[in-house]
Amino acid sequence: MKIAIGADHAGVELKRIIRQSLEDKGISIRDFGTDNTESVDYPDFGHPVAEEVESGKSDFGIVICGSGNGINMTVNKHKGIRSALCWTPEIAALARQHNNANVLALPARFISQEEGVKITETFLEAEFEGGRHQRRVDKISAVS
Repeated sequence: MKIAIGADHAGVELKRIIRQSLEDKGISIRDFGTDNTESVDYPDFGHPVAEEVESGKSDFGIVICGSGNGINMTVNKHKGIRSALCWTPEIAALARQHNNANVLALPARFISQEEGVKITETFLEAEFEGGRHQRRVDKISAVS
């Protein structure tokens, strides 16, 4: 499994913890930054993660900012991305099972590091159920 990850300044510490947790499990990580707490713009880190997942170079993406909202909105602008803002493991499981989410967005200022790791693990372990959910997922992309 290959994961693309990116965060702004508010999410840099949670990103570091999650990255280490995944690497300890043998998961390959492509880290798009940032690597310090100096103020930066979340789209600069969300777009590369989305492009990596969209292209198929990574299986999933993880994006992190203070509330999770801004970076989630950013990656969801990409046609092939279904990003879910998750703050509990249960929501993360449903995002994969029912929505076939391929990017996990996390709110660094509203969850603990331990919760972030558990949410990430749950997201990556869950599988899309298909069936009636596939019909709904097929309707997500806007018509151009």
